[in-house]
Amino acid sequence: MTNEEPAPPTPARKSSLPRNVWVLSIASFLTDVSSEMITGILPLFLQNVLGVGTAVIGLIEGIAEATASLTKVFSGVFSDRIGKRKGLTVSGYLLSTLAKPFLYFANSWPLVLGVRFTDRLGKGIRTAPRDALLADSISPGQRGLAFGVHRAADTAGAFVGLGIAAAIIWLSQAGLEMLTRATFQRLVIASVIPAALAVIVLILGVREAAARQAVGTPGQAAGLPWSSLGRGFSYFLLVIAIFTLGNSSDAFIILRGQERGLSVLQVMGMLLTFNAVYTLLAGPAGALSDRIGRSRLLLGGWAIYALVYLGLAQANQGWQIWLSFAIYGVYYALTDGVARAMIADLVVQEQRGTAYGLYHAVVGLMAFPASVLAGILWQGIGGWPGLGASAPFYFGAVMALLAGILLVWLRPGKTDS
Repeated sequence: MTNEEPAPPTPARKSSLPRNVWVLSIASFLTDVSSEMITGILPLFLQNVLGVGTAVIGLIEGIAEATASLTKVFSGVFSDRIGKRKGLTVSGYLLSTLAKPFLYFANSWPLVLGVRFTDRLGKGIRTAPRDALLADSISPGQRGLAFGVHRAADTAGAFVGLGIAAAIIWLSQAGLEMLTRATFQRLVIASVIPAALAVIVLILGVREAAARQAVGTPGQAAGLPWSSLGRGFSYFLLVIAIFTLGNSSDAFIILRGQERGLSVLQVMGMLLTFNAVYTLLAGPAGALSDRIGRSRLLLGGWAIYALVYLGLAQANQGWQIWLSFAIYGVYYALTDGVARAMIADLVVQEQRGTAYGLYHAVVGLMAFPASVLAGILWQGIGGWPGLGASAPFYFGAVMALLAGILLVWLRPGKTDS
C-alpha cells in the first residue's frame, strides 16, 4: 500500500468532461429537485401531522436505508457480470419516481415507511451502476472533478427543490409554525414532474461507456469477491462503517432545529443554505482531491463534521443550528464525491459496480443502527427517558474523530489501474 495518492500530470477542465458526466448530472439534478421537495420536510410531516416520535422516525429512516442498501450490492455485482450499467440505472430512477405519488395518501407511519422503502429500493438499484458508469466514462485524472461536478449538480437540484418547497409552504400556510397535511400533499404533487423528466433524460441521453469484459454471465449468482477487491478497499470500508455508525439521518438535525425554535419556513431556509454551500464547493473540492489526494480532504471533512456535531449538541438557539448546518455543507462537499472517486482509485474497472455496491451497502446498513440509536439516545425507549437532544450529536462527533484516526493509521492504497 502506498501512503498517498499520486496526482495526475495535468489538471482536468470541466469543459473536457464527457457526455455521460453531464447527462448523469442533469438527471441527478432533476431527481433531487423532486426528492428534496419531500424528504427535507418528511420528518416534520411525521411529527407535526402524524404525531410520530423520534424513535419511530429513526426506525423508518434506518429500515428504509438499510434494507434498500442490500440491493446496492447485488445491483452493482450484476452490472459487473453483464458488463452494462444503463438499464439498471434507468430502472432505479423509474421505481423511485413511481413510488413518490403514494405519499399523497399517507395517513400512518407504516405507509410512509413503505414509500420510503420503495424509493430507497430504486436508489439501491441505480446507485452502484450509475457511479460505476460515471467512473468508467472518465480518465483517472478527472475522477475527483467528475464526481465533484455530479455531486454539485445533485445538490443544486436539492437547492432548487427546497426553494420551490419553501414557496409552496409560504403560499399555503404562511405564519403557521407546524406543517399541515394539505401543504405536504401539494408538495407531493409538485415533486412528480421533475422526477419523470429525470427518467426521460436518462433514457434519451446516457450511453454505455467503452466496452469492458463482464465478470461472469447474466445467469450466474452474484458473488462478493472480497479478496479480489484488495486490502486497501476493505480497510476503507471498515473506516467508512465506523464513521457512519455515528452519522445518523439528517432528519435529527431538522428536528433539532425545530426543537430550538425554528419555524417550518426557517427550517427550509436552513436546508437551502446547506445546499448552497455544498453546491458551490463540491466541484472545486473534487478537483482539489485530484491534485493533493483524497485522504487529506476526507480527514478535513470529518474534522469539520465533528465540530459541527459538537455545535449542534451545544446549541441553545435556532440560529446556531442554522449556522452549524451551513458549515455542515462544507463537510459534505469535502467528502461525498471524494469518497466515490477514491473507490475508483482502489479497485479495477471490471469490479467497480461490485465495489460501489458494497460501499453504498455498508453506508446504508450502518445507517440503520445509527438512526435507531440516535432516536433512542434522544427520547429513550420503554421506561428509559433517554439522554436528551444533545446526545446523538455528541456520539456522532466521537465516531467521526475515531474514523479519522483509523484513516490515518490504515492509509488505504491505490490500484494501478
